[in-house]
Amino acid sequence: MKTRYMSLLVFFSFLAIWGAARPVQAGSQDLSLVYAPIVLVRPASAPVLKWQYKGCYSSWCETGWYSSPAAADLDGNGTVEVIGGQYSYTILNGTDGSLVRRVESPGDSRLWPGIVVADLEGNGDLEIVTANGDGYVSVFNAAGDLDWSQQPTPGRELRSLGTYDLDGNGDLEIIVASTRSEDQWWVYNHDSSLYPSYWPELSASSPGYKWGCYNENLAAGDVDGDGRGEIIGPNDTHYLDAFQDDGSQIMANPIYGANKFWSQVGVHVSHEVDLRGWAYCGTEHRPNFANSAPVIADVNGDGVLDIVVVGNVYNCGTDPYTDLYEMPFLLNADRTRLVDANFNWTVLPVPDGSAAPLSEDYNLIENNVPNPVPADIDNDGYMEILYPSYDGRVHAYWLDKTEHGNWPYSVYNPADGYITFATEPVVADLYGDSHAEIIFASWVQKGTGQTGKLYILDYLGNLIHSVSLPAAYGGGDVNGSLAAPTLANIDADPDLEVVVNTINGGLVAYDLPGTAGARIIWGTGRGNYQRSGSYLP
Repeated sequence: MKTRYMSLLVFFSFLAIWGAARPVQAGSQDLSLVYAPIVLVRPASAPVLKWQYKGCYSSWCETGWYSSPAAADLDGNGTVEVIGGQYSYTILNGTDGSLVRRVESPGDSRLWPGIVVADLEGNGDLEIVTANGDGYVSVFNAAGDLDWSQQPTPGRELRSLGTYDLDGNGDLEIIVASTRSEDQWWVYNHDSSLYPSYWPELSASSPGYKWGCYNENLAAGDVDGDGRGEIIGPNDTHYLDAFQDDGSQIMANPIYGANKFWSQVGVHVSHEVDLRGWAYCGTEHRPNFANSAPVIADVNGDGVLDIVVVGNVYNCGTDPYTDLYEMPFLLNADRTRLVDANFNWTVLPVPDGSAAPLSEDYNLIENNVPNPVPADIDNDGYMEILYPSYDGRVHAYWLDKTEHGNWPYSVYNPADGYITFATEPVVADLYGDSHAEIIFASWVQKGTGQTGKLYILDYLGNLIHSVSLPAAYGGGDVNGSLAAPTLANIDADPDLEVVVNTINGGLVAYDLPGTAGARIIWGTGRGNYQRSGSYLP
């Protein structure tokens, strides 16, 4: 390792002196020739364990699912608290991980979506919002006391939770979606009343196609620039639902046919098939969006927000259908594909030969959820699309539809003899070199007695650090993490920490030495503690 770094030092020092010229590729066009000196920044020390097994009971831990933790000074005393959800949720002292309070949600069912911590009322006080497996959405004050709870879908899981100021009046609305097949999407005001107009959606009589939402299947943002938020809702079909803030469905571009909503325009690998309206199953494939968390971001820097959703592409000509690979779809506000002078996403990238699912059997290993992260990791003004896949890899697609450097990065090693999957990544320029680092965790196949890891990669997919997460605590067989980690400064020193909600080991935190000047880009699950799946204004 020492020899390797000395070689890199000589090489990069030469480039730093003379500069490096490289063409910036976009599709088949060279946009420009950019001369950029490359400055070597030696990676800081590996993550250092700060505390572990926090939020657990004396001899066991509640199972941690896909709920990304939050960090905030809840009581305004200058000390940051960490809030993590399993079945109950726990408030911990960030400095030492000691328990401040354990809070049970109504229904006492698992918390799948990330914990929301936000000022719902716009009065300067923070609230905590959860959604759980028994269909409850609940709001607590900063101390953990229950303000209110509603159960829109009794017995049917709420796996989607986000908050956003939909009407632009300064307070936040609460958005949830259910695994049930109709009336999946609900929107509440901060005082527990149902948001006006058409909510819930979609009813059995509503036009379009819809089914259950089996992951964090909503994103909110002002997609059309009218000053009000819209909601994008993938579901267990090859259609996407899209709503105005009042719940009315959004119209698709007339090129798909007159007066069609998003929910009436099927998605296929090729946009030509979208326009035709039906596929030749067996040769023309389409995606399922059951586990597809959408995101909203201006990926190409044109000042207009785009929608990104990763679909599970399958062959509809087999019985049962055969899942093939997961790939991002990039869409405009009118449901058309992203196309500009430099980039064209009317046809998807072609996957390589290792993109098929390793497993979709949760009895073998908990399912992968391909939550995308839009982030400009190479500092060229365009965002890349990162996501974990059921092929055991983390992908990073540039807008030219290729994966640069050493992407994709595999957490799965066949020689291990067991399957490993990765979490949704988070992104930050940790070391101040204007290029981002990508941080994620992993989990392992059941019955192996193994544990996942925490990874830090550079923007070209090269491993900087990996450390094993703590072993399972109490009666757990395996450990790892299903949930996106969270980057925050949770103590008095200037460096960042990364907090991980593990499967069978409670919450764990690591110091990240040398990150005092870090710039967080996408620092927690769904991008922010509102869990909006978007960059907040």
